[in-house]
Amino acid sequence: MESNNVIFGINGPVVTVKNASCFSMMEMVYVGSEKLVGEVIGITDKATTIQVYEETTGLMPGDPVTGTGAPMNVLLGPGIIDNIFDGIERPLKAIEEESGAFIKRGSSVPSLDTEKLWNVTVTVKVGDKLVGGDIYATIPETDIIEHRCMVSPDLKGEVVEVKQSGKYKLFDTIVKLRDDLGNIFDLSLCQKWPIRTPRPVRQRLSSSVPLITGQRIIDTLFPISKGGTAAIPGGFGTGKTMTQHQLAKWCDADIIVYVGCGERGNEMSQVLDEFSELIDPKSNRPMTDRTVLIANTSNMPVAAREASIYTGITLAEYYRDMGYHVAIMADSTSRWAEALREISGRLEEMPAEEGFPAYLPSRLSEFYERAGRVEILSGGEGSVTIIGAVSPQGADFSEPVTQNTKRFIRCFWALDKSLAYSRHYPAINWMDSYSEYFTDLDPWFYKNLGSDFIRYRQKISSLLQEESRLMEIVKLIGADVLPDDQKLVIETAKVIRVGFLQQNAFHAEDTYVPLEKQKLMMKTILYLYNKASHIISLAVPISKITELGLFDKLTKMKYDIPNNRLDMFDEYIKEIDEKLSSINA
Repeated sequence: MESNNVIFGINGPVVTVKNASCFSMMEMVYVGSEKLVGEVIGITDKATTIQVYEETTGLMPGDPVTGTGAPMNVLLGPGIIDNIFDGIERPLKAIEEESGAFIKRGSSVPSLDTEKLWNVTVTVKVGDKLVGGDIYATIPETDIIEHRCMVSPDLKGEVVEVKQSGKYKLFDTIVKLRDDLGNIFDLSLCQKWPIRTPRPVRQRLSSSVPLITGQRIIDTLFPISKGGTAAIPGGFGTGKTMTQHQLAKWCDADIIVYVGCGERGNEMSQVLDEFSELIDPKSNRPMTDRTVLIANTSNMPVAAREASIYTGITLAEYYRDMGYHVAIMADSTSRWAEALREISGRLEEMPAEEGFPAYLPSRLSEFYERAGRVEILSGGEGSVTIIGAVSPQGADFSEPVTQNTKRFIRCFWALDKSLAYSRHYPAINWMDSYSEYFTDLDPWFYKNLGSDFIRYRQKISSLLQEESRLMEIVKLIGADVLPDDQKLVIETAKVIRVGFLQQNAFHAEDTYVPLEKQKLMMKTILYLYNKASHIISLAVPISKITELGLFDKLTKMKYDIPNNRLDMFDEYIKEIDEKLSSINA
């Protein structure tokens, strides 16, 4: 029957087959004699529509189309960490050995190494009752990540046979399970899962634990929770990729999944170079020991961009189900939306705003809703945090992808072109950005850092807003006409902007800042502000205060105070007291 299914029409990545009755919706198929990977995206009584995830050049009407009977899926097992895949989970290292620098069409290299022997510790015995999500074996995947082999979520039964712990290959059966109907299932080191189906969990938990990044403007002013969602929108050159690199390097997630979706190849090669050289601060091992890269650059087939996002989130959910906290960096969701737009155009669908398909919001929500902090099936806790870059053309935040993304995320880190061009990084604009996690996270901050941290943050925010209002006046009539108390606000806000919000990724003490130091930096800046306010209220001109050099000293304290010498802040407080008291004298 299937041999009669042949290509009728080809329109870029979209292929149609006439009068086919054996395909099902979302089924994975092989197209042409080279067996290009495709997915069924539309079925009518007359034609079946397929999107092909590889270059369709050279396909001809009459070429065969073969169904697999299964949805588009990925292989999940040991060997994912420290690997680089394309958008449909083909390992680039293995492909390079087979076909050189460029991926050969129809390449059928297995996703994971099927011949490698893994050191397996079996953790169950005959007679044990297992349900979906239960762990039956552990494997040291890298020096810092233990791989936990889990029963597939839709399976349960009694263990009837167990192999001894030892060295096994990926598809070797190590446990046999008998379900209630008497069927026997072989459990190996791996399983398959459809990429468009979220993996089930026991229950979703509240967003009450922050994802600590070590980046002051994020942790203090716009925090994100573990299992949260954030967007980093910004025009060309504002530092989206650089900000995601910093978060990937320093955030306290156990595993990083980095999806380069339609970005330039040089950006992905930069990730590879940096991560292979960087030492993970928690384990003193290379960063790649806890990183998965999905490279789907802009010169790769456009349809594969759409799949790469789902591949990445499925890998993230798999490690979440083992009890890990995973952060997925999607760079960028705009390129993914452009792939949707191109395929929609090929399908001759009615376009919505700016040519994007009308279902763009629902696709974005499907992706971001797979984030969350959850109780996993085996009873532990895991999370998937999604941080997606958005690339609006001309930094226009009113365009459809940015606006629709804002509907489904709770953290918005807006990058500003003027900040980036003045070398202020991260170029997150404190007036346009927001976080909706304060009510969820404040109890954690209160418990771990005290009520002072929350009070300092609120005061810092109000000073920055006050400065923004005053700068409108300054632009019109100059700073000289302002009273001294307002000049003090501008001076203090400058220290906050340059000394606190600006951060140097290449400085050993400033690239990552613990929360306790962030709190003490805010405390010191506000201590100077409050003392100076009191002195100005006694009719002392602000020029006498600025001559003391205290504002300049506080601007540099991020470099001058090491992260392990927080006692030095007491010396700064003492110096502020001494110098300001000399004015009164």
